[in-house]
Amino acid sequence: MNLKEYQELCRKTAKKFETREKEILTWGLGITGEAGDVASCIKKTFAHDNNQEAGIKENIGDTLWYAAMICNFFNWDMDNVLEENIKKLEGRYPKGFTIENAKRKMIDWNENELKK
Repeated sequence: MNLKEYQELCRKTAKKFETREKEILTWGLGITGEAGDVASCIKKTFAHDNNQEAGIKENIGDTLWYAAMICNFFNWDMDNVLEENIKKLEGRYPKGFTIENAKRKMIDWNENELKK
């Protein structure tokens, strides 16, 4: 399966909402909840010696489902989102990760909008 197919399958399993606002709020809150579940399973596995690897895997899948639904909401192709992310990281770390390159000022997301 490719990402385009995955996005379509996710769309088929998603609830239909009365408003777009409720829809994006659900996807946005859902992804943070699932990411929190991933973190909780990692903590239990490594801090509590309670193997939750199956939970880590399942919750990563759920997190990606919400990511796909956010992309669907904005009509973004996940392949493009991931390609843009890799280009950004290659620009930031041209020779691989370094602490020096990781030290950077916080991004003002509105700054890019003002330049348009």
